[in-house]
Amino acid sequence: MLMASWRQLFIISHILMGLVGLTIAQPDFIFHRCSNISGNYTNDSRYKANLDSLLSSLASDTNINYGFYNSSYGENLDTVNAIALCRGDVNLDICRSCVKNSTTKLIQLCPNQKEAFGWYDFCMLRYSNRSIFRNLETAPLDHQPNPNDVSNNNGDLFNEALRTLLDDVKVKAASADSTHKFATGNATAPDFETLYALVQCTPDLSDSECINCLDVATRYIPDCCNLKWGAKIIAPSCVLRFEAYPFYNETNIAPPPPPPLPQPQGKDSNTARTVIIIVVPSVIFVLVIIAIYIHLRKRKQGKPNEEVEAMDEIRSVESLQYDFNTVKAATNNFSDTNKLGQGGFGAVYKGRLQNGEELAVKRLSRNSGQGEQEFMNEVLLVAKLQHRNLVRLLGFCLSGTERLLIYEFMPNSSLDHFIVDPIKRAHMDWGSRFKIIGGIARGLLYLHEDSRLRIIHRDLKTSNVLLDAEMNPKISDFGMARLFVLDESRGKTSRIVGTYGYMAPEYAMHGRFSVKSDVFSFGVIVLEIIAGQLNNCFQNGKNIEDLLSYAWKNWKEGTASTLIDSTLQNGSNSMNEIMRCIHIGLLCVQESVAERPTMASVVLMLNSFSLTLTVPSQPAYFMQGVTDPEMPLLGSKSKSTSLSVDEASITELYPR
Repeated sequence: MLMASWRQLFIISHILMGLVGLTIAQPDFIFHRCSNISGNYTNDSRYKANLDSLLSSLASDTNINYGFYNSSYGENLDTVNAIALCRGDVNLDICRSCVKNSTTKLIQLCPNQKEAFGWYDFCMLRYSNRSIFRNLETAPLDHQPNPNDVSNNNGDLFNEALRTLLDDVKVKAASADSTHKFATGNATAPDFETLYALVQCTPDLSDSECINCLDVATRYIPDCCNLKWGAKIIAPSCVLRFEAYPFYNETNIAPPPPPPLPQPQGKDSNTARTVIIIVVPSVIFVLVIIAIYIHLRKRKQGKPNEEVEAMDEIRSVESLQYDFNTVKAATNNFSDTNKLGQGGFGAVYKGRLQNGEELAVKRLSRNSGQGEQEFMNEVLLVAKLQHRNLVRLLGFCLSGTERLLIYEFMPNSSLDHFIVDPIKRAHMDWGSRFKIIGGIARGLLYLHEDSRLRIIHRDLKTSNVLLDAEMNPKISDFGMARLFVLDESRGKTSRIVGTYGYMAPEYAMHGRFSVKSDVFSFGVIVLEIIAGQLNNCFQNGKNIEDLLSYAWKNWKEGTASTLIDSTLQNGSNSMNEIMRCIHIGLLCVQESVAERPTMASVVLMLNSFSLTLTVPSQPAYFMQGVTDPEMPLLGSKSKSTSLSVDEASITELYPR
């Protein structure tokens, strides 16, 4: 009873302290950092004058709107860049007061440094002579743990509850509107306690960058604050906090309304206001009537044929449609001399237009029972996707029974050709291979998180990674891609399609797929690039083995270097980087879906060598010994199971 009373007093005192903090200025930062990396300034310098002007403008109470401020002042080396961010649950008056206090305090603590940042409970201020806007920065990290410990008996339950809660609020914050990358939440912890969490990123970060930053903060918890009832983890681009009491103000969680439009002064303003009052309700009324009419008409007519709708949508993209005779002439009437390859979809031809532009033309086989859906899928998907690491769809052609897809031409063909050709492979140094690994990772990250469509590729393999003239990788072949609405992350199908050696085990055996299915495929490709051999024909001397099994066995035995292609082992300068990529590849092919990293984490691992990697667990073994491409999928019970051997594919278009 005494213990319970003490705990209640502890919680009440923290709540009262928080309420007091909302009304008075905070004298000291929770954390601040003065950096000499960008150099120092003198009191009579132009930089000092620009800094004073910028901070004075920021402290004027009028420029910090909706909790975020970003501005620059000055020119060339004397430019000052500043960012201010307020916690998403504080009102604008408290926000401005906190930022105003920061402009004074940070100058006092860092009197001559060109770069500095400080965190209060309710706001943050940063300034520097280098660009800091839209730059993800996770270092330096600082922390402030709650002094109370979780019972060791409840450690696993506590960590699981905390992990689930943080995963939830991270996604909410990253997907929030562009002015507020902020989220809160709560979950039940051991002993019927409630855990409260708050996360926030600077709004200039993309969704994936926000998650990256919060992932770094989350991974820091076991090192700084293991089994603590609360902690603050602070980075320049984000903040994470959790406690066993409600420390945030729920009444201010909702984002503020958009800024009002400036009103003209005088007589004209009254006229404009009158017009708006009359016109806007009328327009809304008409739109509502139209929406009701469309809805009732659809109900009356029943569900339209999805295929007809899709074809209508294709035809509506007139700017992408090519004339059949133009494509026919460009490919020399689809001659065999122009043929680049043959897949399940049909043949691919090289073409050249009269203006000299080179094309790659994919022609649907007339006797293919699969191609109509793939055609519609690729056009509808790829036309909406724009990324340097995705093959660009230039257009399409519909003419009678002809179905053509026109892509940008990739002079270096596909990645598998380089891996299996000993001469081409010998010319791929580690720099080229690492560039390809990084490009594929960024392309997948775009598909999973950054594109306006959330897409799972489902048939990622080396033959679907094309290389341009500069050996930049571009992911292709979206015939099997699956669309997801924004709040979905996984799915299940009874039609299992894919390519042996690249399919994740949960997909191959049970039809369950998610973004982690693509992560598994990516891990296989990474190991193939390093080994200089494909998974389905990996040889160790005279023995044919499973690449994943071989990599895992040697990793455990400390002999992972035996996996490395002999053409790469001559130089030792890149050995640490190669070994790190083997480590990342093994993390991606782990049997446990939950333990595989997201592509956002993979990109971070590839670019931040100071980030410590977790120890991989055993990969999935679903191919042992010699691989037989005719062998059925292990554990598959689907009656419509198909393979993507030689690039054949089956599409399932998931409507949004």
